[in-house]
Parts: sequence; C-alpha cells; structure tokens
Amino acid sequence: MRKIACLFPGVGYTCDKPLLYYSWKLLKGLGWEIIPVPYSGFPDKVKGDREKMRQCAQTALEQAEEILRETDWSAYDEILFIGKSVGTVVCAAYAKRRGLRCRQILFTPVEDTFRFASRQSVAFHGTADPWADTKAIEEGCRRLDIPLYETEGANHSLETGDVDQDIKELRKIMKTVREFAEKEGRS
Repeated sequence: MRKIACLFPGVGYTCDKPLLYYSWKLLKGLGWEIIPVPYSGFPDKVKGDREKMRQCAQTALEQAEEILRETDWSAYDEILFIGKSVGTVVCAAYAKRRGLRCRQILFTPVEDTFRFASRQSVAFHGTADPWADTKAIEEGCRRLDIPLYETEGANHSLETGDVDQDIKELRKIMKTVREFAEKEGRS
C-alpha cells in the first residue's frame, strides 16, 4: 500500500519545528512517503490582519500548486495532508481544488480553514492562541464534525511556556497523530 503525507507549514512555523518535525519522523517510520511543501515571500506583520492572512494563504497555495505539480495522486492508496496555521488553509484548499480524497491533520487552524476542511480531519488548538479565536475554532470543528484536541493555556505553537508540560503535551499529540495515520481506508 502506497501512502503519502504532505507537510504544509505556517508563516514562521517551518517543517523543522516540533509539530511538523515529529509528525514527519513518525510517519516516515510508519512507511509514509513525505513531501514537505515549503513556501516563502509572506508580508510582514500578518497577525491580526485578515487581508494579509488571505494574501499569505494565496501565496502559499500558488507555491504549493507548483511544488506538487508533478505529484501523481492516483498512485497512492492513502493521502494525508498536515497543515500548521495558514498551512491548514492551504492544505484544505489545495485538496478541495484538486478534488482529492485525503485526510487532514490541522495543527492550530485559523478560521478560514473551515471554508475548505475535510470532515476526515483532526484538529489541535491552544486556548491561548492569539491567532485564532477559540470559540470560532470550536464552532468550525463542531460544524464539520472534526475531533478537536485543545491544549489549555497553549499558544499558536501549542506551547504553554512550561517545557516539561509542553513535552508531555507533544507526546499526547504525536500519539493522536499516529492513531489517525494508522486508520486506513478513510481517505
């Protein structure tokens, strides 16, 4: 069975940061082919500016189209998209635009994510995330019946500032990622 996972980072949260780095290592160990989808060229001072967020998503989506242009999705039995922040919008919009049946892991989604997200998703959110309103994220997940895992007091990186607690939380998150990835036939 051929399985592919694509990593869609955030504006400043690259694939070498914990959530994406450990997802990459975990999935690689489970036999998934991994394609990182790095993008760049974002405007400054994006946080809190909806228009700049949309610009970021559009820029990233255009770059993702180019990066993934030659990927033969029909060659895979399982497709998994993992997005972080604006990457959740990009992965969901890309899948919808391409008509791909894929599962999605949404790390710290932003509100626009739910315009495109698949019901075959799981989401993670910190209740102290300054980039996304908790009630809006909860409502988006509830509306699409997406399981939501919240980290109390965590920021947009799903960190609380307590390193020991953050490592424990990262372990729980990766356990959920593993369980989600190991469920076959859902895409």
